[in-house]
Amino acid sequence: MFTFEELGISLQYVRAVQELGFEAAMPVQEKVIPLVLNENQDMIVLAQTGTGKTAAYGLPLIQMIDPDVVNPQVLILCPTRELCMQIADDLNDFAKFNDALTTLPVFGGSSIDVQMKALKKGIQIVVATPGRLLDLIRRKAIKLNHIKTVVLDEADEMLNMGFSEDLNDILETVPPQRRALLFSATMPAEVAAIARKYMKNPVEVTIGTRNSGAENIKHVYYTVHAKDKYPALKRIVDFYPSVYGIVFCRTRKETQEIADKLIQDGYNAESLHGDLSQVQRDTVMNKFRIGHIRLLVATDVAARGLDVENLTHIINYNLPEDIDSYTHRSGRTGRAGRAGISIILLNLKEKYLIKKIEKKINKTFTSSAVPSGRQICEKQLFSMVDKMEKVDIDHEEIDTYLPQIYRKLEWLDKEDIIKRFVALEFNRFLDYYKNAPDLNVPEDNFKSNRKENSGRFDRNEKPGRSGWKDRSGKPDRKDRSGKPDWKDRSNDSESDFTKMIIDKGKNDGMYAAELMELINRNTPGKKIRLGKIELTKRSVIFEVPEPNSEQLMKALKDAWFGDEPVRVELLKEQKASKKKHFKG
Repeated sequence: MFTFEELGISLQYVRAVQELGFEAAMPVQEKVIPLVLNENQDMIVLAQTGTGKTAAYGLPLIQMIDPDVVNPQVLILCPTRELCMQIADDLNDFAKFNDALTTLPVFGGSSIDVQMKALKKGIQIVVATPGRLLDLIRRKAIKLNHIKTVVLDEADEMLNMGFSEDLNDILETVPPQRRALLFSATMPAEVAAIARKYMKNPVEVTIGTRNSGAENIKHVYYTVHAKDKYPALKRIVDFYPSVYGIVFCRTRKETQEIADKLIQDGYNAESLHGDLSQVQRDTVMNKFRIGHIRLLVATDVAARGLDVENLTHIINYNLPEDIDSYTHRSGRTGRAGRAGISIILLNLKEKYLIKKIEKKINKTFTSSAVPSGRQICEKQLFSMVDKMEKVDIDHEEIDTYLPQIYRKLEWLDKEDIIKRFVALEFNRFLDYYKNAPDLNVPEDNFKSNRKENSGRFDRNEKPGRSGWKDRSGKPDRKDRSGKPDWKDRSNDSESDFTKMIIDKGKNDGMYAAELMELINRNTPGKKIRLGKIELTKRSVIFEVPEPNSEQLMKALKDAWFGDEPVRVELLKEQKASKKKHFKG
């Protein structure tokens, strides 16, 4: 292991890093820092989140800033407000002993006028989300002609969030001779395309195996009936008394429902999804970061860019839309060399997907049984005893009360006192799990329900309703349970499709999954078949059978998306395609 000084970092920055508690460099830092300092080359770095990427590029770049130039020299692009603020904070911590260095985070949801005033004073490093940076560029409030290095941090996440066009516009604006550093946990086709277009002979640095998960994360799955998912979630949480993690759900509605159930059942939980205001979101995240919330129930979109230390568990209440998303989810635990556990709750129809995930991340899952009531009680009991052994005693305060306590308890012997103490705290678990049923599905049911998919999965595949497509392009035809029917209709004899347009697009967080959830919420108990879906920045065009179009128009007339009403119109002048299946 190398020290930061051995890697070429100046003493003022080494001292700042040491004060943060770091002596030796992490693997990604050992590989990247010398290349950034000594090689003026473009670079692709594939590494999981939480591996020390910010210091890997941040330390050498702040060291290379020209103090005589007060215009932006380094541009760092990242997907979310939270990550933007975190990177800026880290850079300021690294530059603690360099008062001349100026860094500014710019992101949506904050006053653009304040950011414009700060830019006028002179900023050397800009950390930005793509949308807000483009606003500043269009207003001519930022000059990028002095940019020497562009960093794309969590590039795959930015592209997943629909920032492809924004990134293209920004990268066309910066000087052509600038250096580009691309950091990504995975390397899907979209990231590779950006690299080909804007990077020249990049050096590739891979930490671990390409597109794989972190080494110190244990991957576990539990197979239960769909109706037993929530009881299984509670048992798993109870089995880990010190759990501090994120529970991932697929839709905003489900996220809120699961969080509400956990809170009602006495768990320290909150929800995080797109229907929350920025103030609500910030409040939840602050409580989660300081540990006042132990379980954060979140959607993938809402959780993007979150970086919280010491998470013990990631629980996939539902599988994500694609395998790359699973890599991002699981990568939020097991950071900085710590151990972590990533859990998937599967129903019988989804079990075949485990092999696909294993192949993609190059890791093996452990199949575990949902803990029994007795196992949970035992785990909670010894956790409580461990806490009692380690509790700090304020002798000065408590000694005053001890004589009276001794008199009160003198009729009990030591064994009785211990039993009563344990029972006082422990009876609720004993009572709750006294007659708890077995939630595990027998192995015979696994075999009878298992359907191995022979098509190879690659990074360009898109999700079906309850899983992933293979290269045949056919959606997974599973688990419709009252949801829109996404089945392949190429041989049906149905009527033509009508195109509809909704005035919310990728800029508003409206994607295929959100459209599906919006329709589900406003057409309870009905199945509305959808054809092709076309996503743009400001709208979504989608196809519905003509007989359903007026019905859906009425259903969405007073619908809301987040804090805003939606407007839906028919595009009758355009002839929609016939009998198309959903393309995610």
